[in-house]
This record gives sequence, C-alpha cells and structure tokens, in this order.
Amino acid sequence: MAVYTDITDDELAQLLADFDLGEAVSFKGIAEGVSNSNFLLETEGGRFILTVYEQRTNEAELPFFIELMHWLAEHGYPCASPMADRNGQALKRVRGKPCAIVGFLPGLSVRKPSVAHCRQAGEGLARLHLAVRGFPMHRHNDLGQAAWSSLFAPLGDAAEALKPGLQAVIEADLAHFAKDWPKGLPEGVIHADFFPDNVFFHGPEFAGAIDFYFACDDALAYDIAIALNAWCFEPDGSFNITAARAMVAGYETHRPLSDAERSALPMLAHGAAMRFFLTRLQDWRATPAGALVKPHDPLEYERKLAVHRAAPDLVLFGDPA
Repeated sequence: MAVYTDITDDELAQLLADFDLGEAVSFKGIAEGVSNSNFLLETEGGRFILTVYEQRTNEAELPFFIELMHWLAEHGYPCASPMADRNGQALKRVRGKPCAIVGFLPGLSVRKPSVAHCRQAGEGLARLHLAVRGFPMHRHNDLGQAAWSSLFAPLGDAAEALKPGLQAVIEADLAHFAKDWPKGLPEGVIHADFFPDNVFFHGPEFAGAIDFYFACDDALAYDIAIALNAWCFEPDGSFNITAARAMVAGYETHRPLSDAERSALPMLAHGAAMRFFLTRLQDWRATPAGALVKPHDPLEYERKLAVHRAAPDLVLFGDPA
C-alpha cells in the first residue's frame, strides 16, 4: 500500500478545522501510487483525496503542481482541483510533512485499455497540452534526457543483477541519446506520467487526468511517447500498432503533429522507455525486503527498450487508419 505516513483521527480533525469542508465521515488509505501517501477522504462536504508528500517530492516545487491543477481546472480541463483553506492556502502540513486536499475526480481507470480507450486518451492528452498554454510557471524536467547518464551511473551493478550484459546495452543507448536526442520540437508543460492508472473514463469516454506530480516543461511529443509506451504494449511485450495509431489520431483531432514531431517519435519513445526503466531500477534497488510498497518491475521497461532498439520504425506508422 502506498501509505508511508499514518494520520490519526485527531490529526485529521485538526487539519480539517482550517477548511470549510465539514467533519470527516470516512478516511482510508489508497493502495495505488509509489511516491506519496494518498487517502480517500469523505467529509460532510463531499469526497476528496488527501495527499501527503513524501521525501521523493521536492517541497519547493509543490506550488508549481498546485497552481498547475488550479490553472487546468479554471481552463476547463477535467482534473482534481486543490481545495483552499479559509486563508486561501492549498498547501498544508500534517505530521511535519506538506499535504494538500484535492477534489475527488469521478471516473474509472482501465487496466486493459482498448483501442477506443487509446484514442480517447490521445484526445485527453492533446486537450491537456492546449489547456496549459499560457500557464506562467515553469519546471525543469529533472528526469529528462540530460539526467539519464548520471542517474544510471550508480545502477550498473543493479542492471547486471537483473540481466547479465545489460549494463553495456544501457550505456550504448545512453550514448545514442546523448548524440541524437531531438532538439527544437514544440515545448510546453507536459504531464510526464500519462499512464492508464492516471487517466479516468466514464464508460468509453475520457473523463479526466490525475497525478500531475511529474509535470514539467519539455517537448510535447515526448509526452505522447511516454503515453505510447504506457498504453500500447500488450502483456506479451508486443507493440500494438493499431492502438498507437488510434492514440495519435485522437491526439491530432485537437493538435496536429508537425513532420518533425512525427519523425522524432521513435527516438522519443525509446528514450521515454529509458526514463521509466531507470527510475524503476532505482526504486527496485532502494526498496528493502519486506517493504509494504512493491516497486514496479524494471524488466517491463527493459523489454520495451529492447523492442524500440530492434525496430524503431514501429512508432512511425504513417497516417492513422
């Protein structure tokens, strides 16, 4: 369970006393997620999510995430909006840690996305990229391509433990990215974690997105590449070109890609797989045996890396079907 910080009834009541949300009716931890502690909170005023930000989240960057969610909600994008207390403050503290209460976003995530879900997710991602235009704050992508080599430097032994010979393969990929990473593509604020568990649906229709705590400034097409990796691989490790075509087609109903963006997708998708492989490997190595939080398997993204390495043109699928 992704609950690192327990909160007592008295601590919760003290926190809620600063808000006009009423008293707590129910309160329970949420199993999903690996970085922060999340709780489903129901009060006399409605349903909310309480997030306690743990050590992995840089407290200095929290105003960016909070203001981004405010901006999106105010510009018509369906996402959870932070609740302000009576003094207009959304960031609070509990147990000495920063926290925030956000509105409950109705809808369901899908564990096995269909082609139709992929198209709707693409539309939702494009709507996000359009809604965030003009947002005045900026955040550097500290998990972008420039950071990958230093991130991997202490992880070579961990890679070898996963699969003999993997260290050299990863180092070759990193050298390739350093030399040929796409430059000059359209940029803006991206979600950077647009995975199926962070996207909600009402039936087959896109209903909204959550978990903006990796959002940052980067190439918009890189966000598409992250989503292609997250949504369009089958359980057997194969890449579903039909689903990928649907996702990009959905995206382009709101924001057409430039030729440069489309040409860059193979490299961006390969790199996006590297980013999640590295952070999963880092978590895998750092998680002690018996921990309540089970880290994501880095080998899932090692297999995606292998697919992109062997057949980069898979994501150059031409005009949508």
